[in-house]
Amino acid sequence: MDRTRLPAALSAAALAISGLVATAASAGAADTELARNGGFEAGLDGWSCTAGSGVVVNSPVHGGSSALKATPAGSDNAKCSQTLTVKPNSDYTLSGWVQGSYVYLGASGTGTSDVSTWTASAPSWQKLSTTFRTGASTTSVTIYTHGWYGTPAYGADDLSLLGPGGDPVQTPAAPTGLTAGSPGSTSVPLSWSPVSGTTGYNVYRGGTKVLSVSGTSATVTGLAPSTSYSFQVTATNSAGESPKSAAVSATTTSGGNPGTGLPAHALVGYLHASFANGSGYTRMADVPDSWDVINLAFGEPTSVTSGDIRFSLCPASECPNVESLADFKAAIKAKQAAGKKVLISIGGANGQVQLSTTAARDTFVSSVSKIIDEYGLDGLDIDFEGHSLSLNTGDTDFRSPTSPVIVNLISAVKTLKAKYGSGFVLTMAPETFFVQLGYQYYGSGPWGGQDPRAGAYLPVIHALRDDLTLLHVQDYNSGSIMGLDNQYHSMGGADFHIAMTDMLLTGFTVAGDTTRVFPALRPEQVAIGLPASTQAGNGHTVPAEVNKALDCLTKKVSCGSYQTHGSRPSLRGLMTWSVNWDRYNQWEFSKNFDAYPWS
Repeated sequence: MDRTRLPAALSAAALAISGLVATAASAGAADTELARNGGFEAGLDGWSCTAGSGVVVNSPVHGGSSALKATPAGSDNAKCSQTLTVKPNSDYTLSGWVQGSYVYLGASGTGTSDVSTWTASAPSWQKLSTTFRTGASTTSVTIYTHGWYGTPAYGADDLSLLGPGGDPVQTPAAPTGLTAGSPGSTSVPLSWSPVSGTTGYNVYRGGTKVLSVSGTSATVTGLAPSTSYSFQVTATNSAGESPKSAAVSATTTSGGNPGTGLPAHALVGYLHASFANGSGYTRMADVPDSWDVINLAFGEPTSVTSGDIRFSLCPASECPNVESLADFKAAIKAKQAAGKKVLISIGGANGQVQLSTTAARDTFVSSVSKIIDEYGLDGLDIDFEGHSLSLNTGDTDFRSPTSPVIVNLISAVKTLKAKYGSGFVLTMAPETFFVQLGYQYYGSGPWGGQDPRAGAYLPVIHALRDDLTLLHVQDYNSGSIMGLDNQYHSMGGADFHIAMTDMLLTGFTVAGDTTRVFPALRPEQVAIGLPASTQAGNGHTVPAEVNKALDCLTKKVSCGSYQTHGSRPSLRGLMTWSVNWDRYNQWEFSKNFDAYPWS
C-alpha cells in the first residue's frame, strides 16, 4: 500500500534457456539400450509425468504404433522422466525424436555436468541428441523430456539412452538419527541422518505419509496445539522405499494462539497517521468502533538497508487537523481499553526495507521495539512491498530459505515475538505477486530469468505461521493470478477474492513442485484485503460482490464458477486500505462489514 496507490506491475518471467553443448565421447560398440519403454509401446510404463500431463497416442508417431503426447499447463511444463541405473566414469548417449515448440531432452544427476538439448520449433519429427559422462560415484541418472509453460502439447518418441548398464539399484536402508526440534503450537521440525543411495525421503505422522522431501530435514505443519505426535521417516530411490525409521515423539506447545483478543470476525484498517493524501487526515479518536485492528501507516526506514525504522505523526503543515502527540497516545489507550488492537505497520510502497545484514536486522529489532514501547502498541504489521523481499539465485525451497533479506526478517520478527510474548499481534499484508503467484513461479526459477521477487513472502509466512495472527493479502493492484483451478482470475469481483483466499486456506504446490507444498493456514489466521473505495486502489469491489465472496468462503453458497475446497465459517474477516478512504467514501466498507450476517 502506498500514499497514492499506483498500480503495482507484474514482472514477466523471461524464457532464456540455451541448449548445452555436450562434450562426452560417443557411446561404444558394447553399449546397451538402457531406456525402458522408450517408444511408449507399453503406455507410460517406466515413465512419470508431472501433474498427469502425459498420455500415449497412436498418431502422430515416429516409430511403432505409439508416442508420447504431453501438454504443459500454467505452472507445469509437462515433464516426463525415468531414472536409470548406470556405471560410474562412463560415457552415455541420450537421443530421441520430438515434435512441437520448445521441446527439451536432457539428463540430470550425472555427477558431472547435467545436459539438455532442445528445439524451438519442430513441426515434424526432429531428432535431439546429447552425450554425457557420469561421475566417479554416479550409479543412476534421470532422463527426461518436457515442453515449456503455457505452450501447446508436444510429442516425443523412440527415446534412447545408450551406454554400459549399471549394477541393480538396491532399496536404501532405513534412516537413522531422527530427531524432533523445538515444537511450535502447530508444527514440529524434524531432521535425520543422510542415507547412501537415496534420492528422497518420506515423512510419516502416525503411520500416514504427510511429506516427501529431497533433503534430511522437514517441518510438519497443520498440527493441533498441546498434542502429542509420532513421526517416522523412510528413504526412497528408483528401487523402492526403505523400512520406516525408529519413531520419535513430540508434543506441540499450548502457546502461539494467533488471534487471541480479537472477535471471531474482525475488521482491519490502515490509518494514515504519518502522512496526508486525497482522503484527508483522520484522528485516532475519530476512528469508529467498527475497526478491531488499526494499523498505523507507516513506519519507514532511514535508508533502504539501514533497518532503522522511524515513525512520527503527520506534520501540521501537511495535516492541519492533526492531534497532539499526547492526544494521539491517549486515543490509542482508549481504543485498547475498548478491546481494539493498534499496530505499527512497517513499509508500504514508499518504505523499502532490506535487512541484508545482521546489523540491519538488529537495528530493525531495536528501532521497532522503541516505537512499540513509546506508543504502547499491541504488535507489528509487515507491509513490505516493491523490492524489499527477493530471493537470491539458488534459493529454491521456501521451507529453508537462504537469502539474507528473508532469513534476517524471520529472525527479527521471532526476536520481537519472544520479547513481547504471546499477546504480541503479528499481521502481514503482502501483495498477490509475493504469495499466490508462487503457485506458478518462485524466485528466479529453475532456468533463471524470472522476477526474483515472485513468491518471496512464502518463506516468511511459513516460518512465522505459528506466530502469525493475521495474513491479509492485498487482493488489489494486482495482475491476473492463477488459482487452484489452473485458471486465471482478475481483481474487482467476488471470484478473485474467492480464488485467492481459497489458495491460502487449502495450501498449494510452489512453482508446480509436488514435493514443495505450502501448507494451508487456519481460517482464523486469514482476512481478505480490499480497497475501501475506487480512489483507494485498483480492484475496488462493490459491497454486493464482497458479500458474495464471504458467502462462498464461509458458507459455500454464491460461489459462481470457482468451487472452494470446503467452507470456512471461522474466516477471520476483512482488511481494507484504508480507514481514511472509507471515511472519504461515507464509511461504505465498514458499514457493510458490520451488517454482514456471518451465521
